[in-house]
Amino acid sequence: MAQPQVMDKLVSLCKRRGFVFQSSEIYGGLGSVWDYGPLGAELKKNVKDLWWHAMVRARDDIEGLDAAILMHPRVWEASGHVAGFTDPLVDCKTCKARFRADQLEDAKCPQKPSRHPGEHSTCVLTEPRMFNLMFKTFRGPVEESASVVYLRPETAQGIYVNYLNVLQSSRQKLPFGIAQIGKAFRNEITPGNFIFRTREFEQMEMQFFVKPGDEGEWFERWRGLRMAWHRELGLKPEKLRWHEHTGSELAHYARAAYDIEYEFPFGWSEIEGIHNRGDFDLTRHQEHSGKKLEYFDQAANTRYLPYIVETSAGADRVALTLLVDAFREEQVDGELRTVLGFNPRVAPIKAAVFPLVNKDSMPETATELFNDLRKRFVCFYDDGGAIGRRYRRQDEVGTPFCITVDGQTAEDRSITVRHRDSMAQDRVGMENVAAYLAERL
Repeated sequence: MAQPQVMDKLVSLCKRRGFVFQSSEIYGGLGSVWDYGPLGAELKKNVKDLWWHAMVRARDDIEGLDAAILMHPRVWEASGHVAGFTDPLVDCKTCKARFRADQLEDAKCPQKPSRHPGEHSTCVLTEPRMFNLMFKTFRGPVEESASVVYLRPETAQGIYVNYLNVLQSSRQKLPFGIAQIGKAFRNEITPGNFIFRTREFEQMEMQFFVKPGDEGEWFERWRGLRMAWHRELGLKPEKLRWHEHTGSELAHYARAAYDIEYEFPFGWSEIEGIHNRGDFDLTRHQEHSGKKLEYFDQAANTRYLPYIVETSAGADRVALTLLVDAFREEQVDGELRTVLGFNPRVAPIKAAVFPLVNKDSMPETATELFNDLRKRFVCFYDDGGAIGRRYRRQDEVGTPFCITVDGQTAEDRSITVRHRDSMAQDRVGMENVAAYLAERL
């Protein structure tokens, strides 16, 4: 299958089956803003829950945080976002389209898609001008400069300004980290590729504070841990790789940076970054706030600003990666079967319960089983259509197990469990179904 066709089919599936919808679609939609439907909300929540468990609940050296989206405007001056969070923008005077000046070779001319902007004879591009990516709004009733605030373009700054609060309230000692999942907003010039690059998105970030001199060891340790996490989600190892930032790619605040990239149908692209940020962030906030942010090391009787190792992943990008990685089409008995082969841990629906037919007390028994299982797992009940068609509907949304109440159930209280990937079937006693699922989920 051609790679662009994969994305077209996946986008269609996501709308049809309730994963992702275009925002404000009945009004024509809002560009590069997306809503998550019932199944998409479950998928994304599973991603965030697994990240939070791995980063916070399974460790004793990382604390959780939920900082506000709106922050004091001085925060963004200190971080450099007001002055430097910009992209070069060019306009086409003919078609009125806008492009990033440094990415023209990756863009398509709207008038002639086989050419890049500026290569078509009627293209008239303006000179590049710098465009700040932060959304600006106003606090209070009067729109004046004194009340300007910004929608945060990243969640990391909320961690830095709360570093002392968390350190003191949790009684942690270095090295320790602060993790946060939250919304961020960037007024991207050229967003796209479905939910990969959007103007409103959700970040999963962790800032790990270490003693100067120890950052190199922790940087490598976190590189290994974060790659292992993505593989544990079930992503194909051959589709994952490292990309090291060098030269002009390296941000001014970073001493080292690596991206975890995935091979999407539109090419290799970043899904998580691991950065050695040195003491840049705490130094800047100490200077601009006038508040001492040094750590007192009692054992060494010294004070110093901690260095920071950052891990930053996009919940939306990871969700898209899981969708792309899981999508497949195959021929079964002469029919096309569409499957989302999710790892059961991330699947939106864990099990579907069916009565084979709507008679002979099968619906009542199936409903009883469904109501029991849904107390522990996200389940779905379906009694419409042929059993084969119901299986196909669940395959398409990635449900790993389908449970059917049939004629034998009344005789021995057993049911059929059908596996999504192999389509093999097991006979399991009704009293053992919950334990059977728990073991495999």
